[in-house]
Amino acid sequence: MANPLHNRRALVTGGSSGIGYAIAEKLAVNGIVVTVADVACPPLLAPNIQYRYCDVSKGEDIDNLYNSMLPELPQILILCAGKGIHERLTEGDPEKWADLLNVNVMGILRCIRAFVPYMQDQKQGNVVIISSVAAQKVYDYGGVYAASKAAVNSIAETLRIETMPHVAVTTIMAGMTNTNFLKDRPDIPHLKQTTGSLNAMDIADDVFYAISKPGGSVINVITARPSGQVF
Repeated sequence: MANPLHNRRALVTGGSSGIGYAIAEKLAVNGIVVTVADVACPPLLAPNIQYRYCDVSKGEDIDNLYNSMLPELPQILILCAGKGIHERLTEGDPEKWADLLNVNVMGILRCIRAFVPYMQDQKQGNVVIISSVAAQKVYDYGGVYAASKAAVNSIAETLRIETMPHVAVTTIMAGMTNTNFLKDRPDIPHLKQTTGSLNAMDIADDVFYAISKPGGSVINVITARPSGQVF
């Protein structure tokens, strides 16, 4: 059976490492032409993957990315760019919080505003937003990060309503994943509640599953945790 996704075009923000790069690889090996947009180039550009510099916190960078992809804009948009911060609300740095919100929330909004109108014009497209289980379960040290992911979930649901039925919107709420996100942070209490972690490719498999659903069937939310994660 022919692969219906073969030669479709995808944009993966935050695709230079971790979950984003695993997603880019998964899409590329399945015949999708992938553009990775990030502030750093991936260590290896596999076939079917190209790189564009982009800091999603900057509107000018989003404009440049959009123009560089014309006239073949993406039919699949994977929004993975994000930052983490783990500080107590009574002790942390508000300037760092503002930077995080500009990436995690405004970055997603900028990308939606730039690329989704094309999908609406074409009456087809997939948007996948990588969120976190923290959106629904706050923890000490994680208030600002959790708030950003709760905002992301609200944005995704609003986008689903505004673009239905032609654009398929999926939110993936990832649990503990073996990336650099929480590397060397044994001081964070909620980590003690977790046994094991997912691999980045586990999330990539979920993304591919979601975008592979046939027309008329949409996976709107996936929650993926390691089997030993409590929260």
